[in-house]
Amino acid sequence: MAGIVILFDFDKTIIDHDSDNYVIDELGFTQLFDELLPTMPWNTLMDKMMLELHSNGKTIEDIANVLRRAPLDANIISAIKSAHALGCEFKILSDANLFFIETILEHHGLSGYFSEINTNPGFVDDQGRLRIFPYHDFTTAPHGCTTACHGCPICPPNMCKGIIFDRIKAEAYADGKKRIIYLGDERVITAQV
Repeated sequence: MAGIVILFDFDKTIIDHDSDNYVIDELGFTQLFDELLPTMPWNTLMDKMMLELHSNGKTIEDIANVLRRAPLDANIISAIKSAHALGCEFKILSDANLFFIETILEHHGLSGYFSEINTNPGFVDDQGRLRIFPYHDFTTAPHGCTTACHGCPICPPNMCKGIIFDRIKAEAYADGKKRIIYLGDERVITAQV
């Protein structure tokens, strides 16, 4: 199986839920989230929700504890370890965020299996608040995706998975990889594979 790159989505693929919704629901902030959802872009909303959590006494450890409870099927863990042992390379392409993904992977002993994680930046600031930003800064310029760019008009403003996939594919082929397998629920990418 050497020469194969397996590209995973994260939410509803590696884990059984959307990690953003899971954290908000588990920490009891669903109502506020639902009220704010129509008023701002998703990443802006998630950053705002992290401020609300922080302002209401929820710590980064509270968030991490919720993430460690996120359901991950044992068969996924086994499949990742088995395919890695056979020489497959793993990458993630997700509209989640780096803090959520790294916390969950680390908890399940999977951090070292992924050579690349393409996602929205997420980090803890000096005040102990989790900050979440878009992959592409859509406030200063669009990420360059148009319907003609990759044949699909459904990209969110913060991340064009098609553009990122094209880069990953070009790098894989340049490195002599012969196959790329995408596992996820994104129509943006499946049209290209």
